[in-house]
Amino acid sequence: MPDRPRLEEALGFLRVELATGQSEVTEWTTRNAWLAFVCFGQKRFDTAPTSDSDGLLFQYGTYAFSGRPMFTVDLTRQFDVTDDDGEHHHYVQVHCELRYEPEADLDALGSFDSWFFHDTDAHLEEWFAVMEGHLALVLDRRPSEIDLYEGPV
Repeated sequence: MPDRPRLEEALGFLRVELATGQSEVTEWTTRNAWLAFVCFGQKRFDTAPTSDSDGLLFQYGTYAFSGRPMFTVDLTRQFDVTDDDGEHHHYVQVHCELRYEPEADLDALGSFDSWFFHDTDAHLEEWFAVMEGHLALVLDRRPSEIDLYEGPV
């Protein structure tokens, strides 16, 4: 769709949303990052007209991806990239990872993940409301680490 931004602009859009009203990354609370992700998730990009071409992934758990265990909330947007014939080529994911020092109450949450796909019969606002409920323990905290990145899957 010509009036929508290109997929290559997605990470930049997320960065702009995160920077709104914040002078430094260290000032971001989980709530700030979540609200930025909600705005980013509502923005439509130039994707293929299929039900799995533009998805949002909300997931959390305690992981040691960076060497030591941390409770991680990963807010992800996944785009289907097609070839010149309109066939699936690969996926690109834009991540906003929020990491917190391990605590018993966070570890007790275990792990969780949920997908939402645009252009389906699902309701985005309802999905956002349910996902926000999963953030109750960390919504007003400042993450120890924040990582924004994009990569192929």
